[in-house]
Amino acid sequence: MRTMNSDGDVKEIVRQRYGEAAKRVTEGAAAGCCGGGAVSSCCGAAPAAIGGSDPITAKLYDAVQADAVPDTALLASLGCGNPTALAELKPGETVLDLGSGGGIDVLLSARRVGPTGVAYGLDMTDEMLALAQENKRKSGLANVHFLKGEIEHIPLPADSVDVIISNCVINLAADKDRVLAEAFRVLKPGGRFAVSDVIVRGEVPPAIRRNMELWIGCVAGALSDRDYLDKLARAGFTDAGIEITRVYGVDDAREFLAAQSVDLQQLAAHVDGRFASGFIRATKPAGARAGSAAGPASATATAEADAAARAACAPAMAAASCCGPGTCCGR
Repeated sequence: MRTMNSDGDVKEIVRQRYGEAAKRVTEGAAAGCCGGGAVSSCCGAAPAAIGGSDPITAKLYDAVQADAVPDTALLASLGCGNPTALAELKPGETVLDLGSGGGIDVLLSARRVGPTGVAYGLDMTDEMLALAQENKRKSGLANVHFLKGEIEHIPLPADSVDVIISNCVINLAADKDRVLAEAFRVLKPGGRFAVSDVIVRGEVPPAIRRNMELWIGCVAGALSDRDYLDKLARAGFTDAGIEITRVYGVDDAREFLAAQSVDLQQLAAHVDGRFASGFIRATKPAGARAGSAAGPASATATAEADAAARAACAPAMAAASCCGPGTCCGR
């Protein structure tokens, strides 16, 4: 059993394991076995790439949504919910997906915001980004842009995004306060935070909290519902709330822990009902600007982050011939 020793441990192992998942999906598609077969039985589907069967990532998208994206985007989905089904996206909006993986939620969002809108995906894993770019090509969508970066340091300027979505990725960040401060920075005043994530209800055995494999599976790093709401408030968000979409029972826990040590498997009964998927909503106040919260971002830090973001995303946006006023690196 590997245990978490530092924030860097979490990040590097997340990068490694999600890179492996992307390779498995890509190699499966290249082998030609993934056309028309069941996701759960095709080439060791993406959830199996992070160790065993995973009830959290299964059956998140309906047939209509699945038909709207390439098979490899669906196979690479490792989320815990379906934020695009619950976020109220409008034509012309700019959407950012934190931890976009193979791009499924970005592609679905791009269709909902239409040709006058823009959908960004941010991921730190080269293999996932390559897969996402291929899925973009297959989709034929022009209003999609994938960026390389970390969700603790979003490479977009302040006040540039209407909606932030994410699918069970904030869980994986060791510094969640920084992630939420960055989300607040890049949202426009009045912008919306609308993410799916795993949350904890009650106490979690320390052995699960320490286990690295379970961080990768989005469980050990989960916040309690109260902690999540408190962190959103500290970052400057208002109107925060959590809508529970699924509660995981003892059978789900046993299935999730099947690939773990015997000691961890025996904890299944102790986590019955303590983990749940939820849809977390919050709003950046209409009168707020980036850095106006009492949280981690000072005006100087915000200005520095904004300058770095413009430099980071300018080449990608120039290559894309820009996206329209207010959506292309703030231009």
